[in-house]
Amino acid sequence: MNIPFVNRAFGSPLRMGAWGSIILSLLLLTSCARMGNPDGGWFDETPPRVVGASPAERGVNVKDKHVYIYFNEFVTIDNPTANVVVSPPQLEAPEIKGQGKRISVELMDSLKPNTTYTIDFSSAISDNNEGNPLGNYTYSFSTGDHIDTLEVSGYVLQAENLEPVKGMLVGLYDNTSDTIFKKKPMLRVSKTNSRGHFVIKGVAPGQYRIYALQDADGDYVFGQKSEMVAFSHETIQPSSRPDVRQDTTWLDSLHIKSIDRVPYTHFLPDDICLRAFTAPLTDRYLVKSERKEANHFTLFYSYGDSLLPRLRGLNFNADNAFVIDRSAKNDTLTYWLRDTALVNQDTLEVEIHHNITDTLGILRMQTDTLTLLSKQPYAKRLKDEQKKYESWLKGEEKKKKKGDPYDSIMPREALKLSVSPNGDMDPDQNVTIVSPEPLNAVDTAHIHLYSKPAGDSLWYREPYEMMQINDESYMVRAVWKPNVEYSLEADSTTFSSIYGLVSDPLKIGLKVRSTDSYGTLLFTLNGMGGKNIIAQLLDGSDKVLKQVYSSTGQVEFYYLKEGKYYLRLIEDDNNNHQWDTGDYDADRQPEAVYYYPEVIECKAKWDVTRTWTPISTPLYQQKPSALVKQKADKEKTIKRRNYDRAKKMGIEYIENLKGNL
Repeated sequence: MNIPFVNRAFGSPLRMGAWGSIILSLLLLTSCARMGNPDGGWFDETPPRVVGASPAERGVNVKDKHVYIYFNEFVTIDNPTANVVVSPPQLEAPEIKGQGKRISVELMDSLKPNTTYTIDFSSAISDNNEGNPLGNYTYSFSTGDHIDTLEVSGYVLQAENLEPVKGMLVGLYDNTSDTIFKKKPMLRVSKTNSRGHFVIKGVAPGQYRIYALQDADGDYVFGQKSEMVAFSHETIQPSSRPDVRQDTTWLDSLHIKSIDRVPYTHFLPDDICLRAFTAPLTDRYLVKSERKEANHFTLFYSYGDSLLPRLRGLNFNADNAFVIDRSAKNDTLTYWLRDTALVNQDTLEVEIHHNITDTLGILRMQTDTLTLLSKQPYAKRLKDEQKKYESWLKGEEKKKKKGDPYDSIMPREALKLSVSPNGDMDPDQNVTIVSPEPLNAVDTAHIHLYSKPAGDSLWYREPYEMMQINDESYMVRAVWKPNVEYSLEADSTTFSSIYGLVSDPLKIGLKVRSTDSYGTLLFTLNGMGGKNIIAQLLDGSDKVLKQVYSSTGQVEFYYLKEGKYYLRLIEDDNNNHQWDTGDYDADRQPEAVYYYPEVIECKAKWDVTRTWTPISTPLYQQKPSALVKQKADKEKTIKRRNYDRAKKMGIEYIENLKGNL
C-alpha cells in the first residue's frame, strides 16, 4: 500500500520508495525507546469492489428471483433486515445473506412484469477484514425491456421539533387519490438514514404522490392510527439534467489539495421535505391503574373525556371519599383518599363507570371492576412507624440522661412544603408553593409579603395575589421589582393537608436581581405579521426557557441571563397557545415549526435585535446541530485510524482525506 509521509527536514513529501526504507529503519531503532507506539501495520483503506452479478446488474427481461452479487474480497453485510431496502416493496421479506465473496438475495414475492427492481444496500456492505464500507451501493434489474433510472430525494423531519427521523419508510404512488395511502402498498420505497435523508431510485417518468410511514405491521400501508406518517398534496414529476459539482481533495484536515469540477446526472426533485407526525389517539381506553402509595390511586387513560368516571366502592363507601386531581387533558386522574381508614385498607374494590371507545370507534358507557392493591401494605407502614418511634425514643432518652431538654411525646411530623424560587429570582418569575398531598383551603390572611429596597433598612408590606394551581399547589404573584429584597412569610398551620398535617412557620428570603444582570432579545419576523405565533426561547438541550405569544410579527424576550440561546417558532393556527399535531383522515397538516438556524448570544445590559424570514431556509437545514438529538451515524473510516496511527508515530499522514476525518 502506498502511504505518503512528509519529510520535515526537506519540506517535501516522501513515498514508500527509496526514502521509505530509511524512515522504517529509523522508526525501528526508536521503537524500543518510545513507549506507547502502536503495533502492527497500516490498515487497508480499500473498500470491496463489485466484480459481477447474476442476473447482470441493470439487466433487462429478468425472470430469476435469486440474485448473486460477487466481490473481489470477502464481505459482510450489516443487519440486512433493517439496512437493505427492496423496491417495489416486498410483502414477504427477502432472504439476504453474505456468503464469502458474494451476497445472496432471494426475493419471495412474485416478480411484477415490466418493472424495475432496486436493491438498495446503503452502507451495509463492508470488507471482512477492516470493515471498509462499500458506500451507497444499489443493484438494479428489470423484468421488462428497459431500466427506469430516475430518482427523487429529500428529508423526513419530526413536525414538532424538526428532528431527523431515522429508518422511516418513504414511498411513491402513481395513483394520486387521497385514499390510496390506506388501501394499497407503496409503489417504490426507500428508508431514511440518520440525517432523515432518503433517495427513492428506479423511478419511471410520470406523476406521483409521496408519503412517509413508520410501518408498524410491515404491510407498506397506513393501517394503524398510532403509526407516524407524513403526506404532501403536491404532485411530484421526477426529472434529470446534466450538471457539474465540485469535488474537493484534501491533503489533511486543514489543507485542500485540489478542487475538481465533476460532471454528473442531477435528479430532481432533491429537496422534498416531509413533516412526520402521529395523529391524536382519540380511542379511549383504560391503560392502567396503580396505587403506588396507600393514600391515593391513579387511573391512566389513552385519551381524556369531559365526563369523569363514576366510582362505586364494593368494599367501602365511595361517597365523598376522594379529592380528585386531574391532568390538563383529563387522561390521568388521581384519587386521594380522604378517610385515613381507607388509607389503611390494603385492598380497595371499585366498580367504575366510564366512557370507553367500542370496536366501531364510538364512545359508550362501560362498567368495569378494579382491584387496587396498596404497594405499601398497612402492616409494613405500621412497622416502619414503630421503628421511627423507637429511634426517636432512644434519642430523647439520651438527652434526658445528659440533662438536656427532651420531649415526652413524639411530635407530629410537619407538612413539608416545596417553595420555588428560594433566593435569587428574576423580575418575571413568580413563587410556587407545592405540597406533597392535597391541601385544605388556605387562609391568605396568615400570609405576608414584605419588601426592602436597596439601601433601605425598613421592610414594607407588599400586595400580592394567591392563585390556586391545583389541590397541591399555589402561586404567589406580585410586582417583583429589580434590586429589591423580599420576605415571604406564613404563620404556622397556614397550610394544612386533608390528612391533618400542618406546616411549620414559613419564611422565604428572595432577592430580585438588578436589571444590569440581564439582556433583551427582539426578533422581527418577516412574513409572519397577522399570524398567531408561539415563540420559544431554548437552551442547548432544546428545553423551553421562556415562551411568548405574538400576532404582530415581532417577539420580545426580557430579563435574559448571560448565555447562549436558540429560538423556535410555532404557527399557532387555532390560537390555543400550544402546538397541534396533524390528522391524515381530517386532511390536516401539523402546525408549522421553524428554528432560527444560528445560536443567539446574550450578554448583560445588551439589547440583541435580529431580523428573520423563517421560510427563507429549507426546514431540513434550520435546526442547529447542537440541538439535534438524532446524530448522524459515524461512518467506518479506516483513514481516520491510519491518521491517528501516523500521529502517534510522530509522522504526518497526508493521504487524500476527502473530509472524512
